[in-house]
Amino acid sequence: MFFASDNAGPVHPRVLAALTEANQGYAPSYGADAVMDRVRNRIREIFEAPEAAVHLVATGTAANALALASLTAPYETVFCTPVAHIHEDECNAPEFFSAGAKLTLVPGGDKMTPEALRRTIRAEGNRGVHGPQRGPVSLTQATERGGVYSVAEIAALTAVARDFGLSTYMDGARFTNALVTLGCTPAEMTWKAGIDVVSLGGTKNGLMGVEALIFFDPKKSWEFELRRKRGAHLFSKHRYLSAQMEAYLTDDLWLEMATAANANCARLAEGLRRAGARLLHTPQANLIFAALPRRAHQRLIAEGAMYHLLDGTLEGEDPDELLTCRLVCDWSISDALIDQFLTLAAA
Repeated sequence: MFFASDNAGPVHPRVLAALTEANQGYAPSYGADAVMDRVRNRIREIFEAPEAAVHLVATGTAANALALASLTAPYETVFCTPVAHIHEDECNAPEFFSAGAKLTLVPGGDKMTPEALRRTIRAEGNRGVHGPQRGPVSLTQATERGGVYSVAEIAALTAVARDFGLSTYMDGARFTNALVTLGCTPAEMTWKAGIDVVSLGGTKNGLMGVEALIFFDPKKSWEFELRRKRGAHLFSKHRYLSAQMEAYLTDDLWLEMATAANANCARLAEGLRRAGARLLHTPQANLIFAALPRRAHQRLIAEGAMYHLLDGTLEGEDPDELLTCRLVCDWSISDALIDQFLTLAAA
């Protein structure tokens, strides 16, 4: 009953098979392998973007930090939400890789509104040489609270950014989960809605460790390549990144795994509702934030369930005190394990 993170789930067997196949013989280094050529063409096809520059890195932090550094001067600021991964979970990596650009938080929750974004942008960049200059907007899709921006919401936010001459980056660590929820095309959720650069996450969706970065306008591609090398994130044995991404995109495996993860989340969420749990947010992808009595948490964890408590402790005088937790479903969790968790939660 492992619901701590989709990062902890297994690699899909078809991906492991692709790695075994890639391990035969010799291949050019640093992204010059033939598999990467196929990956690049496939991503361009999927995103309906024949001129896009496509690059691979091994981690989500590298994807976010290097992409934003390529879009942001050291004296600029990146606009993001207060719960954005780049703000809460990356140890100032975007600031480090951009040589000091700061982050400016757009008030609200996990999803920006155009009004809040406009107010926040207006408040920056108006102090001349004494203050940070306006830089890119960073959106997370799906969000850190399990929400999903609609295509119209994305377009409204990128329109605000364009009004100020700013670019927009999409942190797509759970890109495919959001895509499955919306039922739209990758192009509709990105460049057609005004996104300039997107990361296509794989690590949280059944890969061993690879993320793709897609620059729809390739003018920043060379700068990204230089920053990737300078930041020690250019793999010499790049074919093992390429092989994972090719397997991911073959026969729609990426969509299959995200669909399974979302369905697992929906099953878990519905069961928690029936058990009387309070859901703090409406789950739209594969994350749930729920409040359960302390006694339920004690029972679940004693039986081996693994997940994160966000407030309070297991030890306490009031067994009925509600404690909030985060639950994340990956593609591989079985219905039986979900039902076992729900039985314990409701007991």
